[in-house]
Amino acid sequence: MKTVFMFPGQGAQQMGMGSDLVKADTEIADLYRKANEIVGYDLAKICFEGPAERLDTTEIAQPAIFVTSAACLKILRDGKAGPQLADIQPHACIGLSLGEYTALYAAGALSFEEGLKLVQIRGKSMQAAANAQSGTMVSILGASPEQAQQLCDAVLADALTEADGSDPLLVPVNFNCPGQIVLSGSINACQAAADRAEQFGATKAIVLRVAGAFHTKMMEPAAQNLGQALKQCSFTPFNCPVIANADAEPYKSTDQIPQKLLKQLVSPVLWQPTLDKLLDDGVDTFVEIGPGRVLTGLAKKTARARKAKPNLITVNGPE
Repeated sequence: MKTVFMFPGQGAQQMGMGSDLVKADTEIADLYRKANEIVGYDLAKICFEGPAERLDTTEIAQPAIFVTSAACLKILRDGKAGPQLADIQPHACIGLSLGEYTALYAAGALSFEEGLKLVQIRGKSMQAAANAQSGTMVSILGASPEQAQQLCDAVLADALTEADGSDPLLVPVNFNCPGQIVLSGSINACQAAADRAEQFGATKAIVLRVAGAFHTKMMEPAAQNLGQALKQCSFTPFNCPVIANADAEPYKSTDQIPQKLLKQLVSPVLWQPTLDKLLDDGVDTFVEIGPGRVLTGLAKKTARARKAKPNLITVNGPE
C-alpha cells in the first residue's frame, strides 16, 4: 500500500479547532503551550475560542493551522486516530501552500520550533505585502487550464485601470483539481474575470475573501523577508519524499528548501499535477491530516477524472 500524507493550507482554519485534541492528549496540550511561547501570544486560545475575525487573518491563520495539523499528526502517530494508521510510513508528504511547511515537518526536514517560526514570519510578511498593495483571488469552476489562461489574457487586453492607477494583474495560481482553478491579481481584474468567466467555459466564478493576491509578484516583498529567515534555519535529511508546490517535483536535498519555498510564494501552486504524479506512481491511499476536508475533496475529484478509486482518509481528531 502506498500512502500519502496531505496537509491543508490557509482557509482550513475553523474556530474550536484543536480543543478536542487537547482533551485527548496531555502532550498535545503541551504542544500548544510550546506554540504560545514561540509566537509570543495565546495562539491556543484563538484556535479554541476565536474570535473568528482574528483567526481568519493571514497572520494568525497560518501558525494556527500549522500547529493544529502538527497536533493531528501526533494523534495519528500515537494510534489515537485508529490503530491501523499508527505505523503507516508515508510514500510521500505533500501540503497545499502553507501546508508544505507541515509536510516538511512531517518528513523530518524541519523541527516544530523552526517550522512554526517560519510560518509565523510567512504569515506576517504576506499580510504586510497584502496591506501594501491591494489584491484578491477568484475561484473559477468548470474551466480548463487553457480556458483560465484565455480568460486572464482577455481581461488584461481590456487595459483596465486599478483604483490606484496601477496596471492590472491577473494570473492562474492554484491548479487544485479538474474544473477548479484559482486566479490571483489586482482587484478590478479579478472582478472582471468573475464577470466574464462563463464566456470562457466556467460554470461559476467566486471572488474569494482573502487578504491579497497570493502566489503572484505582489508577494515579492514577503519573499524577501522570508528569505532572510530561511537563511537562519537548519534543515535535517528527509525521512520520506516531499513534493514541492512550485514544480510538482520531490525535493532532491534539503539545500533546495529555501529556493522552493520562496518560489512558492510568488508562483502557482501545482496541486492537481502533484496528485496526478502520485496516482501515476501507484499511490492508493491519501490521508488528510489537519483541520477540514478540503484536500480530501480535491483528491477525490482528481481521482474520479482518472477513473481511479483510492482510499481517502481524514485525520482531524481522535477516533
